[in-house]
Amino acid sequence: MNKAKSDNRYFFWSASIIICAILSVFALIFSSCVSSDPKPAESSDLSEPADGTAQVDGENTDGTTPANTHSNAGTTATRLGETEDMGQEYIDKFVFLGDSTTYGLRAYNIVPASQVWTPKSGTLTLSLWEAATIDFTDNGTEISIKDAVAAKKPEYLLITLGVNGVSFMGEETFIQSYTGLVKAVQEANPDTKIILNSIYPVTSVYPESTGITNAKIEAANGWIESIAADCGVKYLDSASVLKDENGALTMSYCNDEKLHLNTDGFDKVTNYIRTHGWQ
Repeated sequence: MNKAKSDNRYFFWSASIIICAILSVFALIFSSCVSSDPKPAESSDLSEPADGTAQVDGENTDGTTPANTHSNAGTTATRLGETEDMGQEYIDKFVFLGDSTTYGLRAYNIVPASQVWTPKSGTLTLSLWEAATIDFTDNGTEISIKDAVAAKKPEYLLITLGVNGVSFMGEETFIQSYTGLVKAVQEANPDTKIILNSIYPVTSVYPESTGITNAKIEAANGWIESIAADCGVKYLDSASVLKDENGALTMSYCNDEKLHLNTDGFDKVTNYIRTHGWQ
């Protein structure tokens, strides 16, 4: 009797051990199958670029646009594409606002002085636009940009700014300052068609010690195009016709400073404006 009970107890525990082992094997197989499946697509929606700034659908999580989002883009709703030659009469409708790279239009008599807005010094730093006054040759005064727009009400305003700013301004301050300028112009005269022009490249021998490099300019041009998109204005990639095979300013288009355009360079730019018109 005692032996029978002992045999039954042994059989019960042996069966229990075998059943537990089988269940454990099935559990391991099931968990292995589950873990081999890919995770939900959240990892493909959120990428981490080399600089550590997360991006969602092409936009940084801090709300800014990556520098290279626009720099190599083709024609878009924001970027002016190729058109028929709009002619000199199209250029005559422009006012050109900018820094020393714009002042050359006046210095070389490419367009009349009344169409070129810079301070009397000949240059305008982006970060100082709000406090700056421009040489308003229409009446010989020096007035703010906003007042000049309100007074003249230009049909087209081409803004070329930022070459000095890239040497010391980060993306956030650059975008904030430039956006403020665009909105001030829009407030002064909502009918003015605003075109944000790309910053021109510098030559390959221009000293990097200045803080102005083509890599920084390329990044800033991406910011400028994103500003244009956000503000509902246009972007003009005129820099593209000035570059050599390495992306630097072609030597034959610049003066001895290796930064500013000569008449040949300005001819390339004005022709590009004419053949990439706002229609």
